[in-house]
Amino acid sequence: MNKKFHLFHIVETRPWPLLSSIGVWILTISIVIWIQFQNTYIIFLIIILLIFLSFSWWKDVIRESLNQGFHYMDVIDGLKIGIILFITSEIFFFVSFFWGYFHRRIRPNIDIGQSWPPYWINSFDPINVPLLNTIILLSSGVSITWCHHRLLINNKKQSNFSLILTVVLGVYFTILQGIEYFQSEFNISDCIYGSTFFIATGFHGLHVIIGRTFLGVCIIRIFKIHNNMNHLIGFEAAAWYWHFVDVIWLFLYLSIYWWGK
Repeated sequence: MNKKFHLFHIVETRPWPLLSSIGVWILTISIVIWIQFQNTYIIFLIIILLIFLSFSWWKDVIRESLNQGFHYMDVIDGLKIGIILFITSEIFFFVSFFWGYFHRRIRPNIDIGQSWPPYWINSFDPINVPLLNTIILLSSGVSITWCHHRLLINNKKQSNFSLILTVVLGVYFTILQGIEYFQSEFNISDCIYGSTFFIATGFHGLHVIIGRTFLGVCIIRIFKIHNNMNHLIGFEAAAWYWHFVDVIWLFLYLSIYWWGK
């Protein structure tokens, strides 16, 4: 009787935020070790650990939502604000890459012959694999929007199909990007052009993999009937993230592939 009741969810003490932060910190150090010594064992171990921590954290959030009923409307609004702030931070993450790229593209140094791309680098044809990848990501944006509309009317069959199609398109995008990297005639150590190209497109490819993981969890949740017309915060977070990935790729294609050519 002495408890104070309110519409907000005070999260219980959990180890996942601290362990995830330590895991990401160790992952950063392991990447430096990989660059210096070509040792990938630590990276794989840390990635497996982070995947385990992520699923454990998500499992607690799902339990708080479905089994314990802690996700009131005010809590959902707070989660949406958190997602928006997270995506905003990701936008500024890529803004730094675009800033560096535009600076070098507009005013190339004398070290690279004051030309962009440098005369000894054979850049990719934008009307080839990059254009195909653009069509694939735009199509995945359409399919995930279709899935959202089907979930709003509680059509599980079409929502499952459209979400699986989105994940398949994401996998196809990653395969094509890997083939493009394999066939590249330059690498990340080829002056400022190689480093900006592979860092910007590589981090975007990593975000595609992360977004695809989010969508994969959403597929499992749809099959387990965790989503309904009134509670779609998990799916909406993954969908917003996927649309963010689509928009970033459009800027990458127009600036690095098309304008940079």
